[in-house]
Amino acid sequence: MYQTIGLLRCNYIDGLVECQLVKLKNAEMPKEDYVPTLFSLFRQYGYDGTTLSKISAATGLGKASLYHHFPGGKEDMVASVLDHSDCWLQANVLHLLAGEGSPQARLQKMCEHIHELYAGGTQPCLTAILAMGTGRDLFHDKVKGLLESWIGAIANVLVESGFDKDLAIKRGQDALISIQGALIVAQNLDNASLFQRTIQQLPQVLLHPEEGSEHKQ
Repeated sequence: MYQTIGLLRCNYIDGLVECQLVKLKNAEMPKEDYVPTLFSLFRQYGYDGTTLSKISAATGLGKASLYHHFPGGKEDMVASVLDHSDCWLQANVLHLLAGEGSPQARLQKMCEHIHELYAGGTQPCLTAILAMGTGRDLFHDKVKGLLESWIGAIANVLVESGFDKDLAIKRGQDALISIQGALIVAQNLDNASLFQRTIQQLPQVLLHPEEGSEHKQ
C-alpha cells in the first residue's frame, strides 16, 4: 500500500516501510527559480505586454500556482525581477568598480559585463522597458535607485582618477546615456556593431581629460 507523506512516498509491505522522495511539481519549486524566466519576459514585452498567459506558458505554472509564488501578481513578479537585477548590478558592476585595479581596467571590465548582459546589443534593457506604460509609475523609484547607484559608482572611479566630482557625475550620467542610446539605435537599425563600438570606446571616453584641465592619469 502506498501513502504519500509530505515529500515521501511510503510503501508498506509486511510491516516494513520503504520510502522514496517524490519529485517536486513546478508549483512546489522555489519562486527564485522562475525569476530568470520572468526577467526575460518583462524585458522583452514590458510590464503591460507581459500577460499571465505568456508567463504561464514560459514557466509551466497555472494561474493558481503563479499567485501562490507571487501573491501580488505581476507587480510582485517585477519586484522580484528588479531585486534580481539589483543583485546582478552589485556583483558585476558596483563591487567591480569599487575594487582593485586601475580605473581603466575596472571600467573595461564593467563594459565587458554590460556587453554580456545585453548579448552584444541584441537584447533590450529591462529598466528602459519598464519606464514605459503602467510600469513607470509602479517601479520608478526602484529603477531610479539602480541607475543612480550605477552613475555614482562610475563617478567614484573618475574622482579617484583625478576628475572633479561634478564632472565625474556628469560623465557617469553620459555613460548610461551612451549605453542605453546605443542599445536602442543598434536594435532599431538591426546593427549590433553600433552598440559594441560604443561599449568598446566607453572607458577611453570616460577617462579622456577635459580640455584645459589637469588630473591624474
